[in-house]
Amino acid sequence: MKIGVLTSSRADFGIYQPLLYKIQADRYFELQIIAFGTHTSRFHGFTLEDIRKEGFETVYSLTTALANDNEAAIATSYALTAMKFADFWTDHVYDLVFCLGDRYEMCAAVQAGIPSEVKFAHLHGGETTLGAIDNIYRHQISLASKLHFTATDNYADRVKLLTGSTKGVYHVGSLSLDGIENLMLPDENKLRLDFSIPPGNYALVTFHPETVSPNRNERLAIEMYQGLKRLSKDINLVITMPNADTMGSLFRKKLEQLRAHRQGNVILVENFGKRNYFAAMKYCIFLLGNTSSGIIEAASFNRYAVNVGNRQKGRVRSKNVFDCEFTADAIYKTSIEAMVFPAFTGENRYYKKGAANRIIEVLKTLHPDDIY
Repeated sequence: MKIGVLTSSRADFGIYQPLLYKIQADRYFELQIIAFGTHTSRFHGFTLEDIRKEGFETVYSLTTALANDNEAAIATSYALTAMKFADFWTDHVYDLVFCLGDRYEMCAAVQAGIPSEVKFAHLHGGETTLGAIDNIYRHQISLASKLHFTATDNYADRVKLLTGSTKGVYHVGSLSLDGIENLMLPDENKLRLDFSIPPGNYALVTFHPETVSPNRNERLAIEMYQGLKRLSKDINLVITMPNADTMGSLFRKKLEQLRAHRQGNVILVENFGKRNYFAAMKYCIFLLGNTSSGIIEAASFNRYAVNVGNRQKGRVRSKNVFDCEFTADAIYKTSIEAMVFPAFTGENRYYKKGAANRIIEVLKTLHPDDIY
């Protein structure tokens, strides 16, 4: 079975990894990885090299990212991605192509495959993020896909409603958490040495723009800066940089300004990689920001997450998540509250053991009518 895997960013590649390793090791499959989006952007760390270092035999790359990130540039990048993939799908044929999540680049690649009748399998469909236009892209990807592997049973039900069919929908849990109980992570001393993290407790921080209201992002970036500036007096901040979202550069500039102001205890990281990121999560005191990892993954590391604003509004939550308004005062006060809580010991609603194995099992038992 010839499998293509679309990856547009460091984030989705990290989620895919448990499945990629199993597909690559199984002679039933022929695996080809298709990298585009920020993977080929040196501004975002040129993570294409990280994919190649993993030893996958066939890795195609398409350059689709633009330097600017305003609304017009995002639309242009979408069109460019669709144009590049119009040619790619003509020249490359697969039995099944995996796509993941809700990025605009992913949506463009999938939409370009519809006329060529590319058979897509969507991971993380059915989810809701009311504070991001990604919500629209995610549902478009689901509608273009034949198979659906969802992170919770609630999301499986939503995909069935969205597509009008119960066929080809499987609740497997979040793939990023597959094998987490046996995952070998760097020890804390090595992590701190490799990423210049100073001694003492730290919060793991990730902020992205709220793309539903891009005209609000200048104010939100200032609120983030002021909240983090105040918090940095109480705790070290290890901050992962934003993805290529609309107005993401506003947040980057404010984070760089914060580092310049608070040299020594504000660390900016362009790309941790999955193992280092999970290690940073394991050794931090709590997570802060508006990224999905605080909601999907933090509970598996017994960490609380302060979820800021509306970007993740609508996602299923475990009991480790504190929601707060996107204001400097709320960011600071809720973070101070989270710092004093003991380790979280509740369940993670996104975890289901054996996610990758379940996907492999489904692929090997598929009836042709399920995807054709």
